[in-house]
Order: sequence, then structure tokens, then C-alpha cells
Amino acid sequence: MSVDGAQLWTLNQRLLAVVMDACTKELAELGLETKEFFVLAEAETSPYPAEIATALLLPKASVTVYVRNLVAKGFIRREIDEADLRRHRLVLTAEGTAARDRALAALAAEYDRRLARVNPQDRTELKRILQEMLSPA
Repeated sequence: MSVDGAQLWTLNQRLLAVVMDACTKELAELGLETKEFFVLAEAETSPYPAEIATALLLPKASVTVYVRNLVAKGFIRREIDEADLRRHRLVLTAEGTAARDRALAALAAEYDRRLARVNPQDRTELKRILQEMLSPA
């Protein structure tokens, strides 16, 4: 039986959607919508809204709205970039870091719950395959 890339992509997307859906309640309890969580989780690695938009494949206008919401909730703050005074960088607050960490823990627990269905040898192989796919060509 042949498995093409589109089938694998679709299965991966379904898995991610199911895991995210299972965590919706925990995110809501933290005061986060799903896409706000992704922006919050990316802000430390990509501290500029345009970088976040690129990393998450989101429109810049949408990221602007999510950033505005996260600032209003006290999860991030804007700071003037000392290297370029025309730019603002995003910095997680202590509350934002705590919310991000709790949300990541909820996602990890749900993903681990599903991963437990896979034997340890196959998990090791899955990790190797994913790392191979992510390595530069």
C-alpha cells in the first residue's frame, strides 16, 4: 500500500486539530484562544510581530489583533527595541510565561496520552523520521 505526502499531511493535521480541540477548555481557563496561544508561545523565539506572522503562517493583521489581546490580558508587553528605535519587540510577562507553560503542559499531556498508544520502538522511529524531515536538505 502506497502512502503519499498528502495523506500523511492530512493525518498530521487531523492529529494536531484533535489535540488542540482536547485542550480548548484548559486554554480557555487560562484566558487564551487557540491562536492567541500560538502567538504567545512563539513570542519568545520570534519577538517581532512580523516574525510571528511568518513563523505561524498567519496574516500580519491577525497577529496584530492577537498581540493587542495578549497585551490587554497582561501576557505580553511591547518594548522599544534598543537596536532599532522604530521597532517594538514583544516580551512575555511573568503571567504570560506562566500561561504559556501551563498551556504547553496541557498540550504535552494530551499528546502524550495519544502517543502512549504507540509502542516505544515506534515512538523512537517517529522521532527519527520527524527529525529527518526537518533537517536541511
